[in-house]
Amino acid sequence: MSTTITEKTIINECRLNNRKFQKILFESYYGKLMGVCIRYSKDEFQAKDYLQESFIKIFNKLDKYDGIGSFEGWAKTLTRNHILDQIRKNKTIYLSESQYDLSRHKFETEEEGEEDFFYSDKISHDDIIGALQKLTECQRTIFNLFAIDNKSHDDISKALNIKIGTSKSNLHKAKKNLKKLLKNKVE
Repeated sequence: MSTTITEKTIINECRLNNRKFQKILFESYYGKLMGVCIRYSKDEFQAKDYLQESFIKIFNKLDKYDGIGSFEGWAKTLTRNHILDQIRKNKTIYLSESQYDLSRHKFETEEEGEEDFFYSDKISHDDIIGALQKLTECQRTIFNLFAIDNKSHDDISKALNIKIGTSKSNLHKAKKNLKKLLKNKVE
């Protein structure tokens, strides 16, 4: 006879610092949260650091999870916010803004066929992650927030404490660089 443990039970036991259930929660969400971390990281080592720190935050903030909405969504948001806090704290995002005169930057519309390029079946998940990791931290962060997490440029500028033009410029550069990095995969 097998007993199914509910997510609610796991979370409640984790709130009581039950190590067995903390391990179950960690193993259950490792892949999903690592996916978030790897998208924002320059390499696997940084992603693992982000993941470990995020799980510590998750365990410490479980009392704030009210059960409304999915736990996975809550954990992903907490993880993404932790990564953005680290980026802001390290101030590496600001380097990109000071290097360009954004007032003269022309923001072009998406090139014809660009959407098809990014959704090509010839490009694997690993190819995309590898290309993302080659972007600057600023470009990688803004691309993820805009393209994957569906944040507006206004939301991104507030989250990273940058100008909207900086967000738009770096998204444009990220797309251009990704296209360059992935071009040989679709030919």
